[in-house]
Amino acid sequence: MSSNARFIPVQRSLYPVLLALFVAVFVISNITATKAVAIGPIITDGAFFLFPLAYVIGDVLAECFGFRATRRAIWTGFGVTILAVVSFYIAIALPAAEFYEHQPQFATILGLVPQIVLASLAGYLVGQLLNSWVLVKLKEKTGEKSLWARLLGSTLVGEFGDTLVFCLIAAPAIGITTVGDTVNYTLFGFAWKTLVEVAVMPITYAAIRWVKQREGYFAEPAA
Repeated sequence: MSSNARFIPVQRSLYPVLLALFVAVFVISNITATKAVAIGPIITDGAFFLFPLAYVIGDVLAECFGFRATRRAIWTGFGVTILAVVSFYIAIALPAAEFYEHQPQFATILGLVPQIVLASLAGYLVGQLLNSWVLVKLKEKTGEKSLWARLLGSTLVGEFGDTLVFCLIAAPAIGITTVGDTVNYTLFGFAWKTLVEVAVMPITYAAIRWVKQREGYFAEPAA
């Protein structure tokens, strides 16, 4: 029996998967970043172990798909995060059932501090846009050579912009009030995120090569 049903074909690309992971890491980081963490003399937040992954994925997107596609992913993450924050506030404001005993905890965990949200969104936009723009501009000069230089250069610029903007806005909201602790918080965040991305650069290399192979990149003529 023939069918008249028509559907839009799904493109066989890794871009949607990478975009989903990119957005998920950012949304989760916004929640875990609300906790101030002290590891010995080091002051940081609860997202310090996860957020560098967003830059690894961002590097893969920028290197493989270009600035326009990466910018689309960045703005998608921005929009989804705003949707998540609005949803959290609505859920908190809704009247709790009589048998529900965890309203205070629910509100504490998901009631993201507006200052944290602002810091995260501002840092995210500045850092990710700088990271992808620098990487693409370097690629225009180096071609397929010196991937390590593109990754390192874009990381230094993007992570510094992100960390500086986020920490200056967010520090007072998580209880960091002195200049010394703010500098500690900013420098550690920048150093940690940069060192992590440098440490996982072999994984980033492998991921970029795998994505390029899957997408038929090497079969295409050079522009």
